[in-house]
Amino acid sequence: MDRADLRYAAYARERLAAMPPPADAEAFALAYNLLQLAYLLVTDLETRIHRPRGWTLPGFRLMFKLWLLGPTRPVRLAEISSMSRSAVTNAVNTLERDGLVERRPDPDDGRAVTVGLTPAGESAVREVFTEQTRREREWFSPLAPGERGELTGLLDRILEGRPGDVP
Repeated sequence: MDRADLRYAAYARERLAAMPPPADAEAFALAYNLLQLAYLLVTDLETRIHRPRGWTLPGFRLMFKLWLLGPTRPVRLAEISSMSRSAVTNAVNTLERDGLVERRPDPDDGRAVTVGLTPAGESAVREVFTEQTRREREWFSPLAPGERGELTGLLDRILEGRPGDVP
């Protein structure tokens, strides 16, 4: 199958390889491929799985975290989701409106609230998790299990070593 995006990436990498520093064809290719993969994966998951339910991928990610963690303060959800507090608040407002999450008083701090899944939210997350897992397997099927683990480890290293000014 002809993939115009891959042809462009190869062309750009070749052009950059012929340029003097600071051009870095390898860094370009890595960043381009990661960004392209992320864009295509997010678009695919949102289009096939989340948008038909009126959700967004970030909304699902919050519900998935709540499914694993249980009731959690919004500030913690923002920290572990790489989302701003206002983005978390907006997503929680939408999910609460749809009956999928609810705000509850924090038992450890009467001034704070936690967010937790409703029974309908938990049921929805379980259903969507199954569908998303199936689709993720399709995306990563070109890799052998060992390669999947190796790629995950490499990405973990990049995330751990990211520039210090990136949260």
